[in-house]
Amino acid sequence: MVMNALESPSTRPYLIRAMYEWCTDHSFTPYVAVKVDGSVQVPREFVQGGEIVLNISFDATSSLQLGNEFIEFKARFGGKPRDIMVPIHRVMAIYARENGQGMSFPVTDSPLNNTVLGMDKLHKVPASSDLTATASSETAVHEDKPVPPAPTRPTLTRIK
Repeated sequence: MVMNALESPSTRPYLIRAMYEWCTDHSFTPYVAVKVDGSVQVPREFVQGGEIVLNISFDATSSLQLGNEFIEFKARFGGKPRDIMVPIHRVMAIYARENGQGMSFPVTDSPLNNTVLGMDKLHKVPASSDLTATASSETAVHEDKPVPPAPTRPTLTRIK
């Protein structure tokens, strides 16, 4: 079974894991910048301007899991142990503290958010149930190649 662009899994968790591995392979400290909302489990007293930067290095965390849907780990904040859980779609960037090299991502409101591939440009597309009923003036982006909007349902005229 071949997946179309609307069903393709996100590349974001894979890219985050790759950047994490790159950082650790080169003895850099991997940091993630997170846009905080109600779905993010972090110590709120350390959130500034709706964002938090987390050190996810081996030395700073325990039980680190870089999953496809969440980044989860335990860490100490102000000497207190905390359980941290960050939905992948809330990660704004992962980078090396020492040189700032890394990767940034657009933040979405939900894991799917009716979006299609494209890291620097994400456009909303109609929900799958609306694809045959309406056309979208917006296009999806994959490798900077626009994809035409979903076709509209033709108007049928009964011939007598």
